[in-house]
Amino acid sequence: MKNIFLIGGGGHCHSCIDVIEQEQVYLIKGIFDVKENIGKTVMGYPIVGCDEDLKNFISPDHFFLITLGQIKSADLRVKIANELKVLNAMLATVVSPRAYVSKHASIGEGTIILHSALVNSNVKIGTHCIINSQALVEHDSIISNFCHVSTAAIVNGNCKIERESFVGSNCVLREGSIVTEKSVLRAGSFFNGK
Repeated sequence: MKNIFLIGGGGHCHSCIDVIEQEQVYLIKGIFDVKENIGKTVMGYPIVGCDEDLKNFISPDHFFLITLGQIKSADLRVKIANELKVLNAMLATVVSPRAYVSKHASIGEGTIILHSALVNSNVKIGTHCIINSQALVEHDSIISNFCHVSTAAIVNGNCKIERESFVGSNCVLREGSIVTEKSVLRAGSFFNGK
């Protein structure tokens, strides 16, 4: 198994840990969180440092995944991703064994696909995205970098979600919709935008 470090120890991290354990591709070696939490554990895994310590853990044998959640803004995830890029860190791509991802879809590095998500044919998902539990991304849709498609959201065919956007739980996007950059679509809404 490959060694992985997680960045962010909150609620979203808990979900990511469960997926990583189920996938059995990566072995979690530690978590980075705020300085005051160093030495504590998250679901049995040690918090080994804060963002300032990332540089000390860079190695060809270490993969990283940003496990901070994203609702109102992707700014912190973008900041950390830029730091990882400068450090030439290896990025993990994690897919739950309970998800379905078409062999005709593409998934960018740093992205996680959680339990029971469905990613259909000819879908393109960018880097550092969250496709959350039971989300559906239909054929020919494009999810740009740093987007979060939340639990049970439905992205119908030929949609485009531009970077750093959030699609709330149970939100439905009509086919062919375009979600502009840094949009926040609230839970349970119907989106018909172009």
